[in-house]
Amino acid sequence: MPEVNTVEHFRKFQGGVHPKEGKELSEEKAIQEAPLLDKYTVILHQHIGAPPKLEVAKGDEVKKGQLLASPGGFVSAPVHSPTSGKIAAITECSGPTGAKMAAVEIESDGKDEWGSPLEPIGEWQGIAPDDLKKRVSEAGIVGMGGAAFPTHVKLSPPPEKQIDTLILNGAECEPYLTADHRLMLEEPGKVLEGASILARILDVTRIFIGIEKNKPDAIKLLQEKAVNYSNITVTGMRVRYPQGAEKQLIYALTGRKVPAGGLPMDVGCVVQNVGTAAAVTEAVKEGKPLFERITTVTGEPVSNPGNWRFRIGTPVSKALELAGGVDYPPAKVILGGPMMGFAQSTLKVPVMKNSSGILLLADTDVTQFTSEPCIRCGRCVDTCPMALLPGTLSVMIESEKFDLAENYHIMDCIECGSCAYVCPAHRPLVQHFRRGKAEVNAKRRKK
Repeated sequence: MPEVNTVEHFRKFQGGVHPKEGKELSEEKAIQEAPLLDKYTVILHQHIGAPPKLEVAKGDEVKKGQLLASPGGFVSAPVHSPTSGKIAAITECSGPTGAKMAAVEIESDGKDEWGSPLEPIGEWQGIAPDDLKKRVSEAGIVGMGGAAFPTHVKLSPPPEKQIDTLILNGAECEPYLTADHRLMLEEPGKVLEGASILARILDVTRIFIGIEKNKPDAIKLLQEKAVNYSNITVTGMRVRYPQGAEKQLIYALTGRKVPAGGLPMDVGCVVQNVGTAAAVTEAVKEGKPLFERITTVTGEPVSNPGNWRFRIGTPVSKALELAGGVDYPPAKVILGGPMMGFAQSTLKVPVMKNSSGILLLADTDVTQFTSEPCIRCGRCVDTCPMALLPGTLSVMIESEKFDLAENYHIMDCIECGSCAYVCPAHRPLVQHFRRGKAEVNAKRRKK
């Protein structure tokens, strides 16, 4: 039997914090299949990049897996129907950030009939890498760790960028979330085979799967399964937020440092989420487009926290019903985790491809405060994993000195929230940085 592929790394990235984990609420809850709903509201723009082009009209009959919207450009992704039924409306609904977004309402016919245009590829090892990449694109696969960047774009580095390492992110460092943890425990084969498919597309032979050590069962299981893959190394990593951020993950596993303003491909790496890898396996071997995902529904107010496989378009309200409702009113509802997620003003917002969690926080976990002027304590500088000056950047944004903020590398901010977590003045640092980055991007587009 081949030797188990495991290696221990102790590289510690700069900064970071140790927030309350909260994972004990759902980490031992097996993935449950959500029942078919009467109606789904599917947001069309579920990725970074150009919005897709609508391919259906009100009154059309659709099948499960049928194309609802086609890519609007290279950096774009199609959207597929989560079930069979009728297009009840072309409408708008609230997205995770609160903005109104174009959407399609589908009334289910209860039959859940397939209409996938994708043919399963059984023996993918003999398929050309470009054909496999085309399948990833056709299936609408995006980064499922939260960013929702179209996966086929990440798999298309320019010729001058020599990629030699593929990294799967199984860190799941965001507090409370356990969807990736359960995926690795219950469907390890899909994760490992997806890694191999991605490696074939990229033409690389070195694969790392990085998992934080607070998931010892997942580390052990994947190490055991990896004996059948000579080029996959499963690695336990320090528990420190944001260990799962791309640049921090690359440093922990390879020792390589992505330069300021650079991308993982600049140091020969491509990073994908374990959920993305599993979706690639389903797209290739089953011909299944990405129209459902595993999402953690959790938090102290939730009656029955757990992990569910939801179809896109499932309202947050329905997800909470499946979790037994709430024992008492929450202080805040968040899509995602407490560090990088977005607080919600309505429970009508639907699950999307990158909806890793639905989190309800109790009063004891939410501090009501008023932002104060920066006291120059330097805590944000100590915790910033990107070696930025968060306090200084925040003041620049308040003063609308966006050019100066750009010079101080605001675009390198990963919006992890570590600075805001430790700020004694309760400064809305992440909100400042999101505004500043938006202003810089707008200026760049004008040029």
